[in-house]
Amino acid sequence: MSTPGTAEEGRAVAERRLHPVTPLRRAWAPVTVVVGWTVHDPGRIREQLAQLSAARLLLGLTVVVLVACLYGFLSWWFTRFAVTGTELRIRTGLLFRRTAHIRLDRLQAVDVTRPLLARVAGVAKLKLDVVGTGDKDELAYLGEAEARALRAELLARAAGFAPETAHEVGEAPARLLLRVPPRMLAVSLLLSGTTWGSSVAALAVPPLVWAATHNLWTVLALGLPLLGGALTRSAGRFADAYDWTVSESPDGLRIDHGLLDRAHETVPPGRVQAVHLVEPLLWRRRGWVRVRLDVAGSPRSVLVPVAPREIAEAVIARVLPGVTVPASLSRPPRRAAWCLPFWWRGHGLAVTDAVFAARQGLLHRSLALVPHAKVQSVRLRQGPWKRFRGVADVLVDTGANTTVTARLRDSGEAAALLYAQADRSRTGRRDARPDRWMVS
Repeated sequence: MSTPGTAEEGRAVAERRLHPVTPLRRAWAPVTVVVGWTVHDPGRIREQLAQLSAARLLLGLTVVVLVACLYGFLSWWFTRFAVTGTELRIRTGLLFRRTAHIRLDRLQAVDVTRPLLARVAGVAKLKLDVVGTGDKDELAYLGEAEARALRAELLARAAGFAPETAHEVGEAPARLLLRVPPRMLAVSLLLSGTTWGSSVAALAVPPLVWAATHNLWTVLALGLPLLGGALTRSAGRFADAYDWTVSESPDGLRIDHGLLDRAHETVPPGRVQAVHLVEPLLWRRRGWVRVRLDVAGSPRSVLVPVAPREIAEAVIARVLPGVTVPASLSRPPRRAAWCLPFWWRGHGLAVTDAVFAARQGLLHRSLALVPHAKVQSVRLRQGPWKRFRGVADVLVDTGANTTVTARLRDSGEAAALLYAQADRSRTGRRDARPDRWMVS
C-alpha cells in the first residue's frame, strides 16, 4: 500500500539511507536500456557504429557510463527508510515520489538474502512479506550487520515489544532442527524424476535426429541444449538447496540455504495453511521425503528439500503444533476403479482431531495435511459417471488459495464428511491461537 507521507512524520523520525554500494546495482538500468535498443535492430546498429570514429565511440560510451552512474547515485540518494512506532516507511523516487507504509503488525516474514556479489561486498538484501500483498517489498542493499539488526528489530516490534526496547532485544536464539547433508541432497537429485526425464531426453533425442537427418550440426544444435539444460537445472537446484538448515526460534522456523547465493528465510508462525509430504518413487526405498508448505499471502515454498521421513515428521510437528502425520489412510471403494483404473489405489483419506489428510498419486505420492482451523470452505463434487458409480470428491479450500481434494470417496461417506468437516472447521477456528509472532 502506498500513500503520501506528511512532513511532520519525516521530521519526527530519523530516516536512513541504504548502503553506499547500492548505486552500483541501480546503475545497470540505463545500461540495460541501451543493450535492449541494440539487440532490437543489430544490423542498423552495426551500420551506425561503422560510421563513427573511435573518438566519438569512446565519447558515447563515456556518456552512457556517466548517465548510468548518475542514475544510480540519484536513485540511492532519494531512497530512504525509517522505522516508526507502528510501521516501516520506505521513500523512493526522483520525479515521481512513492512512500510505502508497511504496518509492523501485518508482517509475515522478514528474510535476509545475500547474492554472491553482495556477499563479496559485505551487503545483504532485506525482503518483507506482508499480509495481503502479492509482491515483497525490499531494502537492497544494507550492510550485513545492519540488515540482521533491522530484521531483529522489526520482528521484535511485530511481536509486541515497545519501540524503545525493540532495538535492544536482538535476534532471537535458534535451535537447530535439521541439516541436509550435501551427499543426501546430491543423491536425491539424481533419483528425482525431473533429472531422469531430462537426462533420458538428452540421450534419446540425438540418435533419433541423426537417424532422421544424418546431419551432425542438427544433432549438436538439438542435443547440446538438452544436455546443458539437464545439467544446469540439476546444478541450480543443488546450489540453491546446499547446506539447507531448519532452526526453531521464538519468531518461527528459520531456513538457511544456498551455495553461491545465501538466503535466510522465516516460516511465519500461524500463517501455514497446509503441509505437503511428497514421496518420489525412487526415494521410497531410502525412506526419504520432501516437505512443501502453503503459506497465506506467499507462494508455495519448500520447508525440507529431502530428509528421512521420521525427521521430516518431527519438523512438521513444529510447524503445526499438536499435529501428527496419520499412520494409515483409507482407500476409496473398489468400484472407484471404474472412474480411475489402477490409479485409484494411490488415493487415500484420514481425518484426525487436528487435520484433514488426503493423499494422491500412485508412483509420485503427495500427502496433504490441512489443520481444521485453516479450512475456509468445503465442497462436494460429483459428475454423472461418479454419481452412477456411487463415489464423489470432497474438496477443502485453504486460506492460501489452494485446494486439497479427497477423491473417489463413497457418496454417503462424502456427504457425511462434508458436514462434519464444516463443524470441525468452525470449532478449530474458535479454538485456534491468533496468527501473531511468538514471544519468548
